[in-house]
Amino acid sequence: MPDGPHTPVTNTVVESGPVTAQNIEEPYGGQPLDPQATTDDGQEGVPRPPTLEAFAAEVWTLPDTSSLVDIGIASFGAPKTIAETVHGPDNRVQIKETTKYAWRANASLLITARDGSQWIGTGWFIGPRTLVTAGHCVCIKGSGAADREGWVKNIQVIPGRNQSSAPYGAATSTVFWSVKGWVEAGDENYDYAVLLVPTPIGKQTGWFGFGVFDDPTLTASMANIAGYPGDKPSGTLWWDAHQIASVNPTKVFYDIDSFGGQSGASVYMIRDQKRIAVAVHAYGGPVTNSGTRISPPVFQNLKNWKAL
Repeated sequence: MPDGPHTPVTNTVVESGPVTAQNIEEPYGGQPLDPQATTDDGQEGVPRPPTLEAFAAEVWTLPDTSSLVDIGIASFGAPKTIAETVHGPDNRVQIKETTKYAWRANASLLITARDGSQWIGTGWFIGPRTLVTAGHCVCIKGSGAADREGWVKNIQVIPGRNQSSAPYGAATSTVFWSVKGWVEAGDENYDYAVLLVPTPIGKQTGWFGFGVFDDPTLTASMANIAGYPGDKPSGTLWWDAHQIASVNPTKVFYDIDSFGGQSGASVYMIRDQKRIAVAVHAYGGPVTNSGTRISPPVFQNLKNWKAL
Protein backbone atom coordinates (compact mmCIF):
# COMPACT_ATOMS: atom_id res chain seq x y z
CA MET A 1 0.00 0.00 0.00
CA PRO A 2 1.41 3.48 -0.88
CA ASP A 3 2.46 5.66 2.03
CA GLY A 4 -0.45 7.85 3.16
CA PRO A 5 -3.02 8.38 5.95
CA HIS A 6 -4.38 4.83 5.57
CA THR A 7 -0.91 3.28 5.95
CA PRO A 8 -1.13 0.72 8.78
CA VAL A 9 0.90 1.21 11.95
CA THR A 10 1.07 -0.89 15.09
CA ASN A 11 2.40 -0.78 18.63
CA THR A 12 4.19 -4.08 18.15
CA VAL A 13 5.80 -6.27 15.49
CA VAL A 14 3.30 -8.55 13.72
CA GLU A 15 3.88 -10.49 10.52
CA SER A 16 1.12 -10.49 7.92
CA GLY A 17 0.82 -11.95 4.45
CA PRO A 18 -0.80 -10.56 1.31
CA VAL A 19 -4.54 -10.86 0.85
CA THR A 20 -6.84 -10.26 -2.10
CA ALA A 21 -9.43 -7.49 -2.20
CA GLN A 22 -13.17 -7.94 -2.51
CA ASN A 23 -16.25 -5.87 -1.74
CA ILE A 24 -17.75 -7.74 1.23
CA GLU A 25 -16.30 -9.89 4.00
CA GLU A 26 -18.94 -12.34 5.19
CA PRO A 27 -20.16 -12.51 8.80
CA TYR A 28 -20.16 -15.68 10.88
CA GLY A 29 -22.79 -16.52 13.45
CA GLY A 30 -22.25 -20.20 14.16
CA GLN A 31 -25.93 -20.99 13.58
CA PRO A 32 -28.45 -20.01 10.86
CA LEU A 33 -30.17 -16.75 11.67
CA ASP A 34 -33.73 -16.80 12.90
CA PRO A 35 -35.90 -15.48 10.04
CA GLN A 36 -37.89 -13.58 12.67
CA ALA A 37 -34.77 -11.81 13.94
CA THR A 38 -35.10 -8.79 11.68
CA THR A 39 -37.85 -6.45 10.62
CA ASP A 40 -38.84 -5.44 7.12
CA ASP A 41 -36.96 -2.14 7.29
CA GLY A 42 -33.53 -3.68 7.82
CA GLN A 43 -33.14 -3.11 11.54
CA GLU A 44 -32.90 -5.58 14.39
CA GLY A 45 -36.21 -7.03 15.57
CA VAL A 46 -35.88 -5.80 19.13
CA PRO A 47 -39.12 -5.20 21.01
CA ARG A 48 -39.87 -1.66 22.19
CA PRO A 49 -40.01 -1.59 25.15
CA PRO A 50 -37.81 -4.68 25.72
CA THR A 51 -39.46 -7.78 27.13
CA LEU A 52 -36.49 -10.16 27.02
CA GLU A 53 -35.37 -11.84 30.22
CA ALA A 54 -31.83 -11.17 31.40
CA PHE A 55 -29.22 -13.88 30.90
CA ALA A 56 -28.80 -15.19 34.42
CA ALA A 57 -25.61 -17.29 34.35
CA GLU A 58 -22.61 -15.48 35.80
CA VAL A 59 -19.44 -17.25 34.82
CA TRP A 60 -16.99 -14.36 35.22
CA THR A 61 -17.00 -11.63 37.82
CA LEU A 62 -16.00 -8.22 36.54
CA PRO A 63 -15.13 -4.97 38.29
CA ASP A 64 -17.69 -2.20 38.46
CA THR A 65 -16.95 0.24 35.62
CA SER A 66 -19.78 2.66 36.44
CA SER A 67 -17.32 5.39 37.46
CA LEU A 68 -15.36 5.20 34.20
CA VAL A 69 -15.96 7.43 31.20
CA ASP A 70 -15.61 7.23 27.43
CA ILE A 71 -12.08 6.84 26.07
CA GLY A 72 -12.84 9.69 23.65
CA ILE A 73 -12.59 12.15 26.54
CA ALA A 74 -8.92 11.19 26.93
CA SER A 75 -8.23 12.58 23.46
CA PHE A 76 -10.86 15.25 23.00
CA GLY A 77 -11.77 16.50 26.45
CA ALA A 78 -15.33 16.75 27.72
CA PRO A 79 -17.92 17.65 26.93
CA LYS A 80 -17.65 18.78 23.31
CA THR A 81 -19.95 18.50 20.33
CA ILE A 82 -18.00 15.49 19.07
CA ALA A 83 -19.12 13.39 22.03
CA GLU A 84 -21.72 10.82 21.05
CA THR A 85 -25.17 12.19 21.77
CA VAL A 86 -28.84 11.38 22.29
CA HIS A 87 -31.03 13.58 20.09
CA GLY A 88 -34.41 14.29 21.64
CA PRO A 89 -36.10 11.25 23.24
CA ASP A 90 -33.70 8.41 24.06
CA ASN A 91 -34.68 5.57 21.70
CA ARG A 92 -32.02 3.12 22.80
CA VAL A 93 -33.19 -0.36 23.85
CA GLN A 94 -31.32 -2.53 26.33
CA ILE A 95 -30.20 -5.89 24.96
CA LYS A 96 -30.55 -8.45 27.73
CA GLU A 97 -29.99 -11.68 25.81
CA THR A 98 -26.37 -10.86 25.04
CA THR A 99 -25.47 -14.50 24.40
CA LYS A 100 -27.47 -14.52 21.14
CA TYR A 101 -25.82 -13.74 17.80
CA ALA A 102 -25.05 -11.06 16.77
CA TRP A 103 -25.20 -9.33 20.16
CA ARG A 104 -22.46 -11.58 21.51
CA ALA A 105 -20.10 -10.42 18.74
CA ASN A 106 -19.98 -7.04 20.51
CA ALA A 107 -17.54 -6.51 23.36
CA SER A 108 -17.26 -4.14 26.29
CA LEU A 109 -13.75 -2.64 26.40
CA LEU A 110 -11.94 -1.68 29.61
CA ILE A 111 -9.01 0.44 28.42
CA THR A 112 -5.90 1.17 30.50
CA ALA A 113 -3.89 4.13 29.24
CA ARG A 114 -0.12 4.59 29.59
CA ASP A 115 -0.59 6.59 32.80
CA GLY A 116 -2.72 3.85 34.38
CA SER A 117 -6.02 5.72 33.99
CA GLN A 118 -8.96 3.57 32.87
CA TRP A 119 -11.66 4.25 30.28
CA ILE A 120 -14.49 2.45 28.48
CA GLY A 121 -15.25 1.75 24.83
CA THR A 122 -16.84 -0.80 22.49
CA GLY A 123 -15.41 -3.27 19.98
CA TRP A 124 -16.79 -5.93 17.60
CA PHE A 125 -15.40 -9.13 16.16
CA ILE A 126 -14.56 -9.51 12.46
CA GLY A 127 -12.68 -12.78 12.92
CA PRO A 128 -11.61 -15.32 15.55
CA ARG A 129 -9.05 -12.99 17.17
CA THR A 130 -9.67 -9.59 15.60
CA LEU A 131 -11.96 -6.84 16.90
CA VAL A 132 -12.59 -3.47 15.27
CA THR A 133 -12.85 -0.31 17.34
CA ALA A 134 -12.16 3.41 17.01
CA GLY A 135 -8.59 4.60 16.61
CA HIS A 136 -8.97 6.74 19.72
CA CYS A 137 -9.68 3.57 21.73
CA VAL A 138 -6.18 2.22 21.08
CA CYS A 139 -4.13 5.41 20.66
CA ILE A 140 -4.82 8.63 22.59
CA LYS A 141 -4.20 11.84 20.66
CA GLY A 142 -4.26 15.49 21.72
CA SER A 143 -4.71 14.76 25.43
CA GLY A 144 -2.21 17.37 26.57
CA ALA A 145 -0.85 14.81 29.05
CA ALA A 146 2.58 13.50 28.03
CA ASP A 147 2.32 10.39 30.18
CA ARG A 148 -1.09 9.48 28.70
CA GLU A 149 -0.52 10.31 25.02
CA GLY A 150 -0.03 7.52 22.48
CA TRP A 151 -0.76 3.81 22.43
CA VAL A 152 -2.72 2.55 25.42
CA LYS A 153 -1.16 -0.02 27.73
CA ASN A 154 -3.78 -2.74 27.35
CA ILE A 155 -7.47 -3.38 26.71
CA GLN A 156 -9.61 -5.94 28.51
CA VAL A 157 -12.13 -7.40 26.06
CA ILE A 158 -15.42 -8.77 27.46
CA PRO A 159 -17.63 -10.21 24.66
CA GLY A 160 -21.37 -10.38 25.24
CA ARG A 161 -21.03 -8.64 28.59
CA ASN A 162 -24.22 -8.20 30.61
CA GLN A 163 -23.45 -6.16 33.74
CA SER A 164 -21.17 -8.40 35.86
CA SER A 165 -21.79 -11.45 33.68
CA ALA A 166 -19.10 -12.31 31.12
CA PRO A 167 -20.43 -15.46 29.43
CA TYR A 168 -17.37 -15.82 27.19
CA GLY A 169 -14.83 -14.77 29.80
CA ALA A 170 -12.45 -11.90 29.18
CA ALA A 171 -9.16 -11.52 27.33
CA THR A 172 -6.49 -8.84 27.55
CA SER A 173 -5.18 -7.35 24.32
CA THR A 174 -1.79 -5.66 23.99
CA VAL A 175 -1.56 -5.76 20.18
CA PHE A 176 -3.17 -2.88 18.30
CA TRP A 177 -3.25 -1.68 14.70
CA SER A 178 -4.38 1.68 13.36
CA VAL A 179 -3.28 4.01 10.54
CA LYS A 180 -0.97 7.01 10.15
CA GLY A 181 -3.92 9.34 9.62
CA TRP A 182 -4.96 8.72 13.22
CA VAL A 183 -1.76 7.75 15.07
CA GLU A 184 0.37 10.52 13.57
CA ALA A 185 -2.19 13.22 12.71
CA GLY A 186 -5.17 12.54 15.01
CA ASP A 187 -7.47 13.12 12.01
CA GLU A 188 -11.05 12.00 12.71
CA ASN A 189 -11.43 10.93 9.07
CA TYR A 190 -9.05 8.03 9.83
CA ASP A 191 -10.28 7.15 13.31
CA TYR A 192 -10.38 3.36 13.11
CA ALA A 193 -8.32 0.47 14.49
CA VAL A 194 -8.28 -3.18 15.47
CA LEU A 195 -7.06 -5.07 18.49
CA LEU A 196 -6.00 -8.71 18.62
CA VAL A 197 -6.90 -11.06 21.46
CA PRO A 198 -4.61 -14.01 22.29
CA THR A 199 -7.32 -16.70 21.99
CA PRO A 200 -9.90 -17.29 19.21
CA ILE A 201 -12.95 -16.17 21.20
CA GLY A 202 -14.62 -15.11 17.96
CA LYS A 203 -15.19 -18.74 17.04
CA GLN A 204 -17.66 -18.85 19.94
CA THR A 205 -19.22 -15.42 19.53
CA GLY A 206 -19.26 -15.20 15.74
CA TRP A 207 -18.42 -11.98 13.95
CA PHE A 208 -19.77 -9.21 11.76
CA GLY A 209 -19.20 -8.91 8.07
CA PHE A 210 -18.06 -5.61 6.58
CA GLY A 211 -18.27 -4.10 3.13
CA VAL A 212 -17.90 -1.18 0.77
CA PHE A 213 -21.10 0.33 -0.63
CA ASP A 214 -21.83 3.29 -2.88
CA ASP A 215 -23.48 6.51 -1.67
CA PRO A 216 -27.04 5.74 -2.90
CA THR A 217 -27.02 2.31 -1.25
CA LEU A 218 -25.88 3.74 2.07
CA THR A 219 -28.29 6.68 2.18
CA ALA A 220 -31.20 4.35 1.37
CA SER A 221 -30.27 1.95 4.20
CA MET A 222 -31.19 1.51 7.84
CA ALA A 223 -28.15 1.54 10.15
CA ASN A 224 -27.89 -0.22 13.52
CA ILE A 225 -25.55 0.45 16.45
CA ALA A 226 -25.13 -1.62 19.62
CA GLY A 227 -22.59 -0.70 22.28
CA TYR A 228 -21.76 -0.15 25.94
CA PRO A 229 -22.64 3.46 26.90
CA GLY A 230 -21.44 5.11 30.07
CA ASP A 231 -24.79 6.70 30.93
CA LYS A 232 -26.52 3.34 31.46
CA PRO A 233 -25.95 0.68 34.17
CA SER A 234 -22.37 -0.53 34.09
CA GLY A 235 -21.66 -3.22 31.48
CA THR A 236 -25.06 -3.16 29.76
CA LEU A 237 -25.52 -3.37 25.99
CA TRP A 238 -27.83 -0.89 24.23
CA TRP A 239 -29.07 -0.69 20.64
CA ASP A 240 -30.74 1.82 18.35
CA ALA A 241 -31.36 2.12 14.59
CA HIS A 242 -32.19 4.86 12.11
CA GLN A 243 -31.85 5.49 8.39
CA ILE A 244 -28.47 6.86 7.30
CA ALA A 245 -28.76 10.63 6.86
CA SER A 246 -25.76 11.40 4.64
CA VAL A 247 -22.28 10.28 3.66
CA ASN A 248 -19.02 11.70 2.40
CA PRO A 249 -15.90 9.87 1.22
CA THR A 250 -14.64 9.21 4.76
CA LYS A 251 -17.69 9.46 7.08
CA VAL A 252 -21.24 8.14 7.52
CA PHE A 253 -23.79 10.30 9.37
CA TYR A 254 -26.93 9.07 11.16
CA ASP A 255 -29.44 10.14 13.80
CA ILE A 256 -28.87 7.07 15.99
CA ASP A 257 -28.84 7.71 19.73
CA SER A 258 -25.56 6.89 21.45
CA PHE A 259 -23.40 8.03 24.35
CA GLY A 260 -19.78 8.02 25.46
CA GLY A 261 -18.57 4.44 25.84
CA GLN A 262 -20.05 3.39 22.52
CA SER A 263 -16.99 4.68 20.68
CA GLY A 264 -15.79 1.95 18.34
CA ALA A 265 -19.17 0.24 17.89
CA SER A 266 -20.18 -1.28 14.56
CA VAL A 267 -22.47 0.74 12.29
CA TYR A 268 -24.10 -2.08 10.34
CA MET A 269 -26.85 -2.82 7.85
CA ILE A 270 -28.86 -6.02 7.55
CA ARG A 271 -28.76 -7.47 4.03
CA ASP A 272 -30.25 -10.93 3.41
CA GLN A 273 -30.28 -11.38 7.21
CA LYS A 274 -26.53 -10.77 7.36
CA ARG A 275 -25.01 -8.08 9.57
CA ILE A 276 -22.63 -6.09 7.38
CA ALA A 277 -20.72 -3.17 8.92
CA VAL A 278 -20.38 0.00 6.86
CA ALA A 279 -18.70 2.31 9.41
CA VAL A 280 -16.98 2.47 12.80
CA HIS A 281 -18.94 4.66 15.24
CA ALA A 282 -16.83 7.40 16.78
CA TYR A 283 -18.34 10.90 16.90
CA GLY A 284 -21.44 12.94 17.59
CA GLY A 285 -22.96 16.28 16.82
CA PRO A 286 -26.01 18.43 17.48
CA VAL A 287 -28.07 16.78 14.71
CA THR A 288 -26.32 13.56 13.70
CA ASN A 289 -23.67 11.22 15.04
CA SER A 290 -21.05 9.76 12.72
CA GLY A 291 -18.57 7.00 12.10
CA THR A 292 -15.53 6.32 9.96
CA ARG A 293 -16.78 4.98 6.63
CA ILE A 294 -15.57 1.59 5.39
CA SER A 295 -14.11 2.89 2.15
CA PRO A 296 -11.91 0.68 -0.10
CA PRO A 297 -8.68 1.47 1.83
CA VAL A 298 -10.39 0.88 5.19
CA PHE A 299 -11.84 -2.37 3.87
CA GLN A 300 -8.45 -3.60 2.71
CA ASN A 301 -6.82 -2.79 6.05
CA LEU A 302 -9.58 -4.60 7.97
CA LYS A 303 -9.25 -7.60 5.68
CA ASN A 304 -5.48 -7.67 6.19
CA TRP A 305 -5.82 -7.35 9.96
CA LYS A 306 -8.48 -10.09 10.08
CA ALA A 307 -5.89 -12.45 8.59
CA LEU A 308 -3.27 -11.80 11.28
